[in-house]
Amino acid sequence: VQLQASGGGLVQPGGSLRLSCAASGSDFSSNPMGWYRQAPGKQRELVAHINSDGSANYADSVKGRFTISRDNAKNTVYLQMTSLKPEDTAVYYCYGVFHVVYWGQGTQVTVSS
Repeated sequence: VQLQASGGGLVQPGGSLRLSCAASGSDFSSNPMGWYRQAPGKQRELVAHINSDGSANYADSVKGRFTISRDNAKNTVYLQMTSLKPEDTAVYYCYGVFHVVYWGQGTQVTVSS
């Protein structure tokens, strides 16, 4: 099982980015997926989680700015990030639950002018 995250980069404050995470090796369409992030010197925190039915929950710090979605046919989860702030700078990790939790390799998001 592999999860391949992509879409990170450098963006100015107020900008947008879209992260993608494609899963292979197992069918995650009936299972939860989501995103964590870890900033330098901080613990990993849950950013957004989406269930197989599309219901989602978010960290308070990103509500109204980030949107998680999934394409079950593509076994892929997305994180649309808007109104980005410097404090959103972190390595973002996707995960999928299939009996156990599988993790992607992480993608760096840097918000800076």
